[in-house]
Amino acid sequence: MFGKSSNNRLKVIYKEKIGALSGCKVLVDKETGVHYLFSWYGEAGGITPLLDKEGKPVINSDDE
Repeated sequence: MFGKSSNNRLKVIYKEKIGALSGCKVLVDKETGVHYLFSWYGEAGGITPLLDKEGKPVINSDDE
């Protein structure tokens, strides 16, 4: 998974820098289609799945 020959499983579909030390990215898992929000401030950060209004994970369909 982390070797030099690994394929990139996550694709960045949105990124935004917020100030000098912080920002966020929306990532899509190419295998499952699940969207994730990654945000950071300085050296701290976190990742969480994006949820729709019903509390279910946002998932790409094959035609998106």
